[in-house]
Amino acid sequence: CMAKGIIEAKTTDNVVEDIYALMESKDADPSVDVEQEIERFGEGVKALMRTEFGRKKREDNRRLRLSNIGRTDKYLWNHFNGTEGEKIEPHTYVKFMYGHLIEEMLIFLTRMAGHSVTDEQKVCKVEGIVGHMDCKIDGVVTDVKSASAFGFKKFKDGSLAFDDPFGYIDQIKAYAYSEGATQFGWLAMDKANGHLTYLKYDLEDTQAAVYDVLKQPITERVKHVKKLVEQPEPKEWCTQPIPDGKSGNLKLSIGCSYCQFKDHCYPDLRVFNYAYGPKFLVNVVNEPRVREIMPDEEGF
Repeated sequence: CMAKGIIEAKTTDNVVEDIYALMESKDADPSVDVEQEIERFGEGVKALMRTEFGRKKREDNRRLRLSNIGRTDKYLWNHFNGTEGEKIEPHTYVKFMYGHLIEEMLIFLTRMAGHSVTDEQKVCKVEGIVGHMDCKIDGVVTDVKSASAFGFKKFKDGSLAFDDPFGYIDQIKAYAYSEGATQFGWLAMDKANGHLTYLKYDLEDTQAAVYDVLKQPITERVKHVKKLVEQPEPKEWCTQPIPDGKSGNLKLSIGCSYCQFKDHCYPDLRVFNYAYGPKFLVNVVNEPRVREIMPDEEGF
């Protein structure tokens, strides 16, 4: 962008508009070696495929990592202690791979637009727990995310801190803490329509509406979780079931509906096959007029 002959500095504040301009013009920033970035993108995709199809299967995936430290206490206890969870369906693995490919593409587009991407997959450590950050964009610790339209809205309007069922906040706070940084953010894409946004929080902004949610030191969370997983399973549910409209039925919250341990917490859970996807009902007062998915069925 030009203003009175001065080029606007490349920051996370203008990374989305610069990517949009790139996609419209197909002209990379003058500072960019296009062929080099294309090669780097290709190598990144090859590395993803090697990870997917060339790795040895890990025998034990129960360890704590900074990527899951923000998940709820009950989830982490079950994960760490080897509670049997539901089988991950093949289409879910496809969805995961698609998300990784989108993230690699967004990093490529960020570089093509002239923004710096550094510290990719840098090792981070907090209180002995290890993780790998996605990257820094223009010096800011950044997670790159693909999201549904519902999830994207929380990045777009900044409300993620108030509704974070997958623990993204604590995850990136841990990466930032490891780097001695107070600012962090997410470059997110709505995978249904290509909309982009960049959400940034600053732990030093005490006047921000989200400050009270963000201010707890991440070291306290990590210490709590390390002790938690060695104790008996927490009795409290991660979130309470919520009303299903005016039907009188109760359904799982979003976070619980995606959890692999939901059958462990709710052994009498009933699943109904709505056109937009399965609905998980904890208490049925009025029987839904759709087909019920029985426990032995697969692929929903």
